[in-house]
Amino acid sequence: MIVFDDVYKKYPNGTNALNGVSFKIDDGEFVFVVGHSGAGKSTIIKMLMHEDKPTYGEINVNGFDINKMRKRKIPFLRRTMGVVFQDFRLIETMTVFENVAFPLRVVGTSRRVIRRRVPYVLGIVRLSHKAKNYPKELSGGEQQRAALARALVNNPRIIIADEPTGNVDPVMAKEIMELLSEINKMGTTVIVVTHDKDLVNTFNKRVITLEDGKVISDQTGGYIIHEEF
Repeated sequence: MIVFDDVYKKYPNGTNALNGVSFKIDDGEFVFVVGHSGAGKSTIIKMLMHEDKPTYGEINVNGFDINKMRKRKIPFLRRTMGVVFQDFRLIETMTVFENVAFPLRVVGTSRRVIRRRVPYVLGIVRLSHKAKNYPKELSGGEQQRAALARALVNNPRIIIADEPTGNVDPVMAKEIMELLSEINKMGTTVIVVTHDKDLVNTFNKRVITLEDGKVISDQTGGYIIHEEF
């Protein structure tokens, strides 16, 4: 579960990134977070990952109190989530298999588990046939699917996808979203931050809309976005 309770964030330069943001995301939900550039979306992601803390207000993520967390607890929080970025962030000198296995190796997972887990998640994202390829040998959509597999490999409770379709064509964008929907049906909470209103309108999911650091809309089902982000 994720809870933001009256969260404010003011940066030293005077920017008010969040102005009283409150919402709750239950385990297993699929939620879009949308809004214009500067609306506060990136600040919310940073706070979910404990890269930043609120000026005021309370945040709880998977049982972790973001305001009161000690530094040594941050890795445990981050292991409960997988993050997918617009620019993929794959390691060019590693194969797809090695990229996906990397988070497991960082936490000391045994080779036996890695040999079982990595092919499993590559199968989920339909990329088993590219396990030995390097990122430069993949299309943009394949690179994003590899990044999604890497985010999944630690069996996180939450997937955070930050503009996951920004660097792929519309057909592949729809495929990425369908994969995220399938992952959500397996019980994983999915949060998608996006500017792509057409994709949001295609999928019948909850949408949290931000404007000037405030939640101006929080609706589920048949939501149509009338303005460009």
